[in-house]
This record gives sequence, C-alpha cells and structure tokens, in this order.
Amino acid sequence: MNPVNSPALKSVEAIVSDISLTIPTPWRDYLEICKPRVVLLMLLCTLVGMFLATTGMVAWQILVFGNLGVALVAGSAAALNHLLDSSIDARMARTCNRPIAQDRISNLQGGVFVAVTGISGFVILYGLINPVTAWLNLASWIGYGVIYTMFLKRATPQNIVIGGLFGAAPPLFGWTAVTGSIDGGGLILVLIIFAWTPPHFWALAIDRIDEYREVDIPMLPVTHGEQYTKMHILLYTIILILTTFLPYLIGMSNLLYFICAIALGAGFLYWSVVLLVGHNRKAPMETFRYSIVYLMALFIALLLDHYLMPVTYLVS
Repeated sequence: MNPVNSPALKSVEAIVSDISLTIPTPWRDYLEICKPRVVLLMLLCTLVGMFLATTGMVAWQILVFGNLGVALVAGSAAALNHLLDSSIDARMARTCNRPIAQDRISNLQGGVFVAVTGISGFVILYGLINPVTAWLNLASWIGYGVIYTMFLKRATPQNIVIGGLFGAAPPLFGWTAVTGSIDGGGLILVLIIFAWTPPHFWALAIDRIDEYREVDIPMLPVTHGEQYTKMHILLYTIILILTTFLPYLIGMSNLLYFICAIALGAGFLYWSVVLLVGHNRKAPMETFRYSIVYLMALFIALLLDHYLMPVTYLVS
C-alpha cells in the first residue's frame, strides 16, 4: 500500500487540520482591521478637541476613557468596513492582503469583533464620559460603517464628500467629552476635516484609478476623469485653506496657529497645483501623503497655540 495514502497518515492530517482551526488568529490581524494609523490620526483630532474645549487641563478620566471609547468605536467601524468590503478588497492591489480578504479572519470572527469593540466603546463613553459623546460616536459608526460603506461608496462619485462628514467628527467627540454639549468651536474643527477629506482621498483615488474602475466603484476620477478630479482637488484645497482661517478670525486661536495655517496651506496648495499642471507621476501619492502630514501638523499647531498663546475666547 502506498504510504502516502495510508489511513494512519490521513488521520494525522485530519488531526493537524483540526488543530490549525483552533489556533487563535494572530492579534496583529485584528489590529490591522481596526485601521490603527487612521484611528491614531482620529485620536489626535479628538485630543485637540478636548484641550480646545477648556482653558485648563483636561481631567485624566476624560483623557483615558474618552480616547479609549472613541478608539474602540472607530476600530469597530473600520473592522465593519473590512468585513463588508472583503470581496472588493480581494480584487485590489492596495487591499488584497487584508486579513478578512485573505480569510485569516472569518466573517463570523470579524462580526463578533465588530460587535464586542463597538458595544464596549459605546458603553465606556455612555457610562464614564457622557451620553452626548456616546450617541455621536454611534451616529458616526452607522454613517461610516453602514451608510458610506454599503451605499454611498457604490452609489455616487460624491461618496467621499457626503461620507466625509462621518469621518470628520473626532474633534467634536473630544469637545463634547469635556463640555457635554455641541458648540460652535467643535463644529468649526469638524468643518476643517470635512473640507480636508475630498482632496486627501481623491489624490489617492487618482493613483489607484485602475483598481477602482476594475471593481466598479464610482470614484470621481473613474466617472469624470483625472483632470476634472485634479481641478476639484485644487478647488477643495482653496476651500480648506479658507476654512482653517476661521479659528483665528473668530478669536478661538491666536497668531501662532494662523501663521502655521498659512504655511501648511501653502504646501497643500503647491501640491494641488503640481497635481493639476505638472507631469510628475508620483504627484497623486505625494499629495496624499502631504495631506496626512498637513492635518496632523495643523491640529498640533492648534494645540500649541492654545497653551503657548492662550486666548480668552471659548465658544459656548
């Protein structure tokens, strides 16, 4: 009898297979489906919202449990996005190695993870922070995880504009965690991220246009062409720059932030123009990368200005 086909060997293979199914999925895969880099940027914006909402120091309980709750809800929404988009992710070079697309995390495991992290984050925010912050996070979870991922992303080239509102809320989360109310200052911070989102994501969409076209996702460069999208990136960048002047114009921030906003905005404007009129094939990704640095630096500038050059104005 051929030893390769022996019953004993087949029994061993079955046992090994059963054991492999019981081995827990590596924690790194679960961390990956939470989109940790995106969540960290969100938490920076949340922190800035917290500190700008008060002239003093934020209580440690709010810093710890507020950011933990926001991170859990955001990670849950990101995991839901991985879960719902797994069939699309598997066909795109940028996303084909994601854990759910590669079946390293099953749909059941992913669904349980989404529920546990989302519910835990909501309970922490509701019980240890305040109901306003908890409900805002739930609304953002539904907006991004369900409305954007399931409907807007596949329905309209304006998906990123409309859906950007759901991803623009983190500084408001931080603001309401401190104040318990939705005020003008927090809404201005939301407006900045809302204006930032289209030029940020459209630059990436231009770089990945063939992938989006292949999976039939109606991103703006797919439906209207690259040049049309580049012009809109420039227009939205101008809108963004003007929006970033608002904290200074209403007395919410001081000269340090205003100078930084001008300098950072000039950099974003430069890359938008290079993208529009230049012939640099790397310009879309360079613009995309700069947009991330831009938002981080802008919110850090807000934070430094708030404490190094304090103002008496506080929106209420």
